[in-house]
Amino acid sequence: METLLLDSDDVRENAPMAEVVPAVEAAFAAYHRGDAQMPPKSYLDLPQYDGDFRSMPAYLDSGDWDAAAVKWVNSHPKNPERHDLPTVMGVVIYSDPRTAFPLAVMDGRELTMRRTGAAAAVATDHLAIPEARSLGIVGVGAQAYSQLRAIAAVRDIEEVVVSDVDEERVAAFVEAFEDEFAVRGGSIAEAAACDVLSTVTPVEEPIVPREAVSPHTHVNAMGADAPGKHELADELLLAATVVIDDWDQCTHSGEINVPYTAGTLADDDVAATLGAVVAGDGPGRTAREEITVFDSTGLAIQDVAAAHVVYEHARENDNGTPFDLLGLGD
Repeated sequence: METLLLDSDDVRENAPMAEVVPAVEAAFAAYHRGDAQMPPKSYLDLPQYDGDFRSMPAYLDSGDWDAAAVKWVNSHPKNPERHDLPTVMGVVIYSDPRTAFPLAVMDGRELTMRRTGAAAAVATDHLAIPEARSLGIVGVGAQAYSQLRAIAAVRDIEEVVVSDVDEERVAAFVEAFEDEFAVRGGSIAEAAACDVLSTVTPVEEPIVPREAVSPHTHVNAMGADAPGKHELADELLLAATVVIDDWDQCTHSGEINVPYTAGTLADDDVAATLGAVVAGDGPGRTAREEITVFDSTGLAIQDVAAAHVVYEHARENDNGTPFDLLGLGD
């Protein structure tokens, strides 16, 4: 029995958003039902290298299939300028829970981009107005591309406004999508006026004010993944219906972590988890003129769900490189 090695190209080719999004949606519902195990994300801080590692294990029973995986992922923001390496890299070990055999070892960076975009798409599908046609994106890194691809899978996006301090990044993004969407660069306020807004920045001082956001906008707050990070003004969060992916992670390192720690935002200011909304046990959007916010920290169950899609497709398509990791022979 052999383990399948899947590089970034293999993951990309075998992770169609049309399948990753519903798989991640099923993962959120399973987590809410109690059909998943997900120990808290553990951090290994390395300030001497301006970075950290995170360990993310999980088991998931979707009802139709079950699987287990662990992701070893980093965040080193100065990697590009110092070492010509990506800020985020990772490795996912995808295992058969019945035997513990490692079915696949796959690139975690591409998988993370796909499943993070898929989480925003699930939230958008449940919280954005049905007729949403415009998408604003603040922060034009690699995740911005996945945000557009995933959200366009659940809404008929026509207009895209992207905002970033790096004009070259904006130009590259516009060029990548100009044949598919009416896409242009703009200010944060212009992006925030769209039907759906995704923020994907590492800032620690809020950059999206309450007054910039349209009364019906759904916001995917994707950037905060460590204590101190904070993209949305407190006034915006207090005015919105806030849905989170996980209580422990969001209060520790999500978009709400700063105002929650300060006591500005309380438990009652959070409407529900996304799993509860997906399962029909929590409030989602209740009116057209309502701002909704999804606070995403990224859950290991999303990695398991996306890895399942990738592995099954790779086997069907004969992709990847089989190897005898455990030295068991035939």
